[in-house]
Amino acid sequence: MLYNRGMRLLGLDFGTKRIGVALSDEMGWTAQGLTVIQRKGNEKDVERIGRLVEENQVEGIVLGLPLNMDGSEGESAERVRKFAALLEDRLQVAVHLWDERLTSWEAEGILKEARVKPRKRKQVVDKLAASLILKSYLEAHRESAD
Repeated sequence: MLYNRGMRLLGLDFGTKRIGVALSDEMGWTAQGLTVIQRKGNEKDVERIGRLVEENQVEGIVLGLPLNMDGSEGESAERVRKFAALLEDRLQVAVHLWDERLTSWEAEGILKEARVKPRKRKQVVDKLAASLILKSYLEAHRESAD
């Protein structure tokens, strides 16, 4: 399924300990950090994401795909692909994989520049990374639609 403007999307930064979550506005112009999910295993994580999909009337998910700097895929990308398949199967929503290279690094930089204390950064970096992934996806699709 292709992305259509007017669809509300959920952006996910999938990590081993946490999943950062961001949400687009209904017009697909902006991405705002929503929450951070503490990982409890794929089944419980999918359940929690399913509730967010339902509560926010989400029609698609943008899931960050952790590629290596040369564009190749490693073990992390394989885990994300499996999680994407699980999300699609259980939630019946389209999952769009999106290159997330350097988003966590960029998020850390933004928070450091804003002088956010290290302890507080740890709490919000995943949410910010999810919003950067979603923002990048929205911008790319906005440009291709123009």
